[in-house]
Amino acid sequence: MTTFTHRVLGAALLDAQVYEEVEADSRATRQAVALVLLVGVSGGIGLRGVGAVQNLVVAVITAVVGWMAWATLTCLIGTRLLPQSQTQADVGQLLRTLAFSSAPGILCALGVIPLLGSPIYAVASVWMLVAMIVAVRQALDYTSTGRAVAVCMVGWMLSLVFAAIIGMVFAPNVS
Repeated sequence: MTTFTHRVLGAALLDAQVYEEVEADSRATRQAVALVLLVGVSGGIGLRGVGAVQNLVVAVITAVVGWMAWATLTCLIGTRLLPQSQTQADVGQLLRTLAFSSAPGILCALGVIPLLGSPIYAVASVWMLVAMIVAVRQALDYTSTGRAVAVCMVGWMLSLVFAAIIGMVFAPNVS
């Protein structure tokens, strides 16, 4: 658990070495899944409150599906559309690094605090985007941060669209 905690904190603090470690350690996939589930639950709590179990389930499903789509799209964009000569990565490496880049999303559980929910979500979202740039730069062995930003922006936007569609399909109807 110390390694997990160290990795989560290091990823949140944008430590490039932690992203290299997670990228290279295929055993970290379990930790990556656990972190995505934790961030999904945190987001569900922050958005909806602790009340409805169904809302938490939807948030977790959306987090997992969004993460998998995000990693796959980022891998395709980064290795096929915008690679550098030294770029070599597979979806597993991106699944791990991108999962750890979601670490700041744990703070979303604090969204239940009145008047602070939206600012907390905004800060966590920007922080996760910056962490994703570090994760992508390390996973794809980029020398250019600009290239990592381009890949992240395209991948992030497509993942958000996909997650929103899934959320709309599975969200309860409000009349």
